[in-house]
Amino acid sequence: MTAYVCPRCDVRAPASALTWCCPRCRGPWDLAFRSAPVPLDSLASRPNSLWRYVEALPLATEIPHVTFGEGRTPLVPLTDAISAKLDFLMPTLSFKDRGAVMLAELARRLRPGAVIADSSGNAGTAVAAYAARAGLDVSVYVPEGTSPKKLEQIRAHGARTIVVAGDREETARTARAAADEPGVFYASHVYNPHFLHGTKTYAYELWEDLGGRLPDTLVLPVGNGTLLLGVALAVEELYGHGLIDRRPALVAVQAEAVAPLAAAFAAGAEDLTGPTGPPPPVRPTLAEGIAIPAPPRAAQILRAVRASGGTFRTVTEDQIRAAQLDLARRGLYVEPTGVACWAAVRAAPERPGTTVVPLCGAGAKTGLAPAPQGEGG
Repeated sequence: MTAYVCPRCDVRAPASALTWCCPRCRGPWDLAFRSAPVPLDSLASRPNSLWRYVEALPLATEIPHVTFGEGRTPLVPLTDAISAKLDFLMPTLSFKDRGAVMLAELARRLRPGAVIADSSGNAGTAVAAYAARAGLDVSVYVPEGTSPKKLEQIRAHGARTIVVAGDREETARTARAAADEPGVFYASHVYNPHFLHGTKTYAYELWEDLGGRLPDTLVLPVGNGTLLLGVALAVEELYGHGLIDRRPALVAVQAEAVAPLAAAFAAGAEDLTGPTGPPPPVRPTLAEGIAIPAPPRAAQILRAVRASGGTFRTVTEDQIRAAQLDLARRGLYVEPTGVACWAAVRAAPERPGTTVVPLCGAGAKTGLAPAPQGEGG
């Protein structure tokens, strides 16, 4: 197996260890992994799952793998220049399957005494499903107020749910305390870098579907930044191997109600600013999946957006509601978090060239966003 490395401290640990964070700074790991070029002309004959990109994925050389045939989601035009990648058509109805399959494969090999995860919903459903596929028992920590449909899905896959009294950050802190116990594998979509190497297949699929190129702009939702950072990984690999001749701009989208990264970007900061200690209270938002006030990989996210020549955009609750209805009337039923990128694109002038937005989670998980109080009847 490859090794974990702390991007701050350069501390290393074998990926076979259950050490879920850097023991010195308690920050998330990166993975000391070097990909090889993926031969585009050989892909048509490969398995129809994300494991088709064997040269680019850790854990890919040992067969068989945990899989539901995830990936290869459709790319459909919304306008002449903007297309949507329908990642809500994944097996558990969200893009989180891309990373969850990697965590489940790693846990299957390590056979820990316990597997835990924390989530506002979609990552939990994905980890629960893939853990079931791998024959693993898992406990998922979720904040109170999590969508009942997502809780139902997690439980249906056989996972134990632990509802934490508090917000998403309190849930994460509770799970991390449990992850410090001996013999526990923390299937964290934030701290474990194998998850990012799964989400990078989003960009590899675009590269394959577009015949060896990428769009000019990739618009991506950002809470903990797992999709954006995975895409940034893929872009650097594809460019480094000479498989693309230019890097796309990465445009990161946050809900206006919870936008710490957008504020830091606008201020020119390299990391989140503000007092130490617990993060301040945040306003409620329909985009619950990206309502993260203190993402552990904040500095990496800001650096990736700046390096690409991209920017941050924020969207209001009204823009989220309108975007969800607009997509539904186009035949695409997406949860409120999953429409944030389309909301941002609709609200701003189109960037030159081609653009792709991800539709990350199915509307069946949450239903339509409620109208503001005082409206309707």
